[in-house]
Amino acid sequence: MPLIECVLRFLILSDIHANFVALEAVLRDARDGFDRIICCGDLVGYNPYPSQVIAWARENCDGVIRGNHDKVVAGVEGLDWFNEVAQVAARWTMERLDEQEIAYLRGLPMGPMETNGFEICHGSVQDEDEYVISPVEAATSFPRMRGSLVFFGHTHLQGGFFARYGRVGVIPQVRRSERDFVIALEPDTLYLINPGAVGQPRDRDARAAYAIFDAEQRIVELRRTPYAIQKTAEDIRKAGLPDALAARLFHGV
Repeated sequence: MPLIECVLRFLILSDIHANFVALEAVLRDARDGFDRIICCGDLVGYNPYPSQVIAWARENCDGVIRGNHDKVVAGVEGLDWFNEVAQVAARWTMERLDEQEIAYLRGLPMGPMETNGFEICHGSVQDEDEYVISPVEAATSFPRMRGSLVFFGHTHLQGGFFARYGRVGVIPQVRRSERDFVIALEPDTLYLINPGAVGQPRDRDARAAYAIFDAEQRIVELRRTPYAIQKTAEDIRKAGLPDALAARLFHGV
């Protein structure tokens, strides 16, 4: 009789943005603490290692949805609503990916996607490009959730929101003096949780961000880990990408 594999712990990633150095640091930090890897989108954009990240995702991720940068680089959407720096990075990425890599990005599904008893989306459950930053914005998503837990990205801000008995609360990011923050999921409560950005944090903490979800214990652990920012910054400059993309990594903005 074959053994039935029980998947209990998930590594939740988002907004890797072609920062393979940061991704490697996250994988080292998480080590053997997960069974499956899920990504909430934006594999590419901004940073200089798109091919490495795509190859890794194809080999290792059990669920990936598209982000807005994935769509633009794949030609699903135009560049018009990107700022100048993002446009330069997107064009640079397009020129360096081969047809198979572009096809992979083009084939990524749109969120929300149900997987293993929870949902993932890039922006929000009603709009993959929506930025969910405030409790007011989160409040419109809770009624559209199919279950009690959604992981999302797009904002590059770790943390999230919860709703209980009609009231919305805020889940904080990991403190800069600490490496993790544990959320015990409670009954009768809905959760929108952002693991934060692996490759380009914007919450004034330069460390790479991610989450571990323990489905058996119903615990989400938000985590931060340092990585060799100088290495990514040097490679950004060597690649001819805008210097602003290197500078912002040191400040988490």
